[in-house]
Amino acid sequence: MSKQILLTGHVLKTTGDPFADADAVQIHAGHGVLIEGNHIAATGPADRLRAQAPQAEVHDHANRLILPGFVDAHVHYPQTAIIASWGKRLIDWLNTYTFPEESRFGDTDYAARVSGDYLDLALAHGTTTMCSFATIHPASVDAFFEAAAARDMRVVAGKTCMDRNAPDTLRDTAQSAYDDSKALLTRWHGTGRAHYAITPRFSPTSTPEQLEALGALWAEHPDCLMQTHLSEQVDEIAWVRDLYPQARDYLDTYEARGLLGAHGVYGHAIHMEPREIDRLAEVGAAVVHCPTSNTFIGSGLMDLAGLAARGIAIGLATDTGGGSSFSMLRTMAAAYEIGQLRGTPLHARHLLWLATAGSARSLHLHDRIGTLAAGYEADICVLDLASTPAIAQRAANVSDIWEAVFATIMMGDDRAVAQVWVNGRVVT
Repeated sequence: MSKQILLTGHVLKTTGDPFADADAVQIHAGHGVLIEGNHIAATGPADRLRAQAPQAEVHDHANRLILPGFVDAHVHYPQTAIIASWGKRLIDWLNTYTFPEESRFGDTDYAARVSGDYLDLALAHGTTTMCSFATIHPASVDAFFEAAAARDMRVVAGKTCMDRNAPDTLRDTAQSAYDDSKALLTRWHGTGRAHYAITPRFSPTSTPEQLEALGALWAEHPDCLMQTHLSEQVDEIAWVRDLYPQARDYLDTYEARGLLGAHGVYGHAIHMEPREIDRLAEVGAAVVHCPTSNTFIGSGLMDLAGLAARGIAIGLATDTGGGSSFSMLRTMAAAYEIGQLRGTPLHARHLLWLATAGSARSLHLHDRIGTLAAGYEADICVLDLASTPAIAQRAANVSDIWEAVFATIMMGDDRAVAQVWVNGRVVT
C-alpha cells in the first residue's frame, strides 16, 4: 500500500454546477481528504478518516480551506516577462509587447527558463493545471511540457500558429503549422500528464488556408483540444469582418474550416452574436472568462451569467500576460466585479467552482482534476483564510464560512496559499 496522507480542515465539496444547483458546492468543517499515492482515496468527516487510516501522516489545517488546485483555462506562458505592461488596446498591445517578446522563444534556453519561472509562479499562487499558448517555435512547446513534467503537473499546451499579420520572426505557413503541430501532438499528447491543444492564435493572424490545415489536423485527432480567441474586442471583430468578408460572424471563420466542436475552447467570447452563442451551445464547446485581461486591455464585460444559463461550459483564466495577475484569487475577484457591473453578482461558490471544477470541465479534464473526491488526482490547494492582518480582522467578524472565503477571494494573493499538492506530493 502507498503511503497515506490525511489533510484535515474545511473541505470544499463539489457535486455539480452551482449555476444550475446552488447546493452543488458546499464547504464542510471538520472534514478531511485522504491521499494514497497520486490519488484521493476518500473524503469525509476527519474523525472517520483518522479511524480508517490510523497510520496516515496527518496535516491538520484547522480553519483553513482545502480545495482542488486551481485550474487556469487560458494563459500565454511566453508573456510572463511582460505582464502588467502599460495599457494598450489589443492589437497595439500585441505589436508593442507580445510579438517582440515571443520572438525570443526561438532561443531554447530562454524558453526553458521562462517555462520554469511561469510554472513556479503559478504553483506559488495555488494553480496546478493550466492551458497555455506557446509561440510558433516548436521548442517553446517542448520547453513547457518538459518543465511541467519535471514538476509532475497536468497541463495543456500547443504551438501558436500564425502565417500573416505578424512579424516575419513569428510567421509559419499553413503546411508548417500542420506539420509542426502534428509532430508535437504525436510527441506529447497523453505522455505523462501532458495534453496537446491545436492552437491557431486567432483568425486575423491565420489565413483561411492555415485554419483549414489545422481543422484537418483536428479532424484527425478529435480527442485533442483546440484553443483560440473569439470576439475579444470590437475593433478586432471589425478587422475579422474585413479579412473574412464571406463569414457570417467571427465564429464562422473557425466553423467553416473545421474548427468548431465539443473540444473547442474559445478565449474571451465577450461581444458575440446570437448565432455564435447558439452554435457554441449546440456543439458543446467551451468559452473562457478572462476578467483581469478584459478590464486591463479594455475589452469589455463578458456575460458570464447569460452564457451559463445557456448551459455553455465556462472556464476561468488569468490570461497571463494580458491579464494583470498570476493569481486565480485576483481573477475570481475580477469576475465578481464584472458580474456586479452587469447586474449579475456571483456568490463565492460560483467563483470557486469556476476556478476548479468549471475550468476542468472546459478542458475536458473534469474526470481527473478539479474536484476533491475518491479516484481524482491529488492536486490540492490549501487556503489560509486569515493570511494578512486585513483579511484576518474581516475573518474574525464573519457570520459563516462563506463570508470568510469571500473575503480571501476579494483581498487574497499568494500569501493566502498555505500549501499546494501536485499529484500527491507537497510542493509548497
